[in-house]
Amino acid sequence: MTDIWSDRRQAYVESDAHRGGDDLELLVSWAAGGRTALDVATGGGHVARRLRAAGLEVVTTDAAPGMRPDVVSRAEHLPFADGSFDVVACRTAAHHFADVRAAVREMARVSGDRVLLVDTVHMGDDVEQAEMLRDPSHVRNYTDAEWAGIVVEAGLVLDHVVFLPHTFDLAAWLARTGCQGEEAERAVVLLGERVAEGRLTLDKIAIRAGKGSEV
Repeated sequence: MTDIWSDRRQAYVESDAHRGGDDLELLVSWAAGGRTALDVATGGGHVARRLRAAGLEVVTTDAAPGMRPDVVSRAEHLPFADGSFDVVACRTAAHHFADVRAAVREMARVSGDRVLLVDTVHMGDDVEQAEMLRDPSHVRNYTDAEWAGIVVEAGLVLDHVVFLPHTFDLAAWLARTGCQGEEAERAVVLLGERVAEGRLTLDKIAIRAGKGSEV
């Protein structure tokens, strides 16, 4: 998977689904007041770019060397001491993690103040099938209840949960992972009414959690 993701770097740098959106704006606002941040599974680097512009000192990690992170690391094994960063953020990546619970535990461990999570929320079996057809590295989207359990199990205090629709170009979404032909056609059918006029709308969940007290 690492080699696949390395090859996808430029597509994610240019991705309209990743370089902006209300979820990114919310994440940046939630990071306010922090001095240092860790961007987990940085991908195209959009979170790091925005947090640096907001004045934070940011370290990036990603399992794929081709994404050019500061540190090559899986989310489940972050090579940092406890409480190393004021803010730990992870946006639109957790559905690829082999062990999301271990990853969030690691984010909680290296955070000194808050953990910020944004990901596509579970929208039913048809959408899950479409995600797998489009990208076999997709593991699973999680429900809001599952996310609440994952966060609490990691020793964090759930502070805010926000749901946001996210709309972007369907063809570009399919092209980023090389999904074409019959698989692409089947994925579009499974997505149903979420596709309109060449654009796809998926639902996202944004979570702000603190280290043992409200943040």
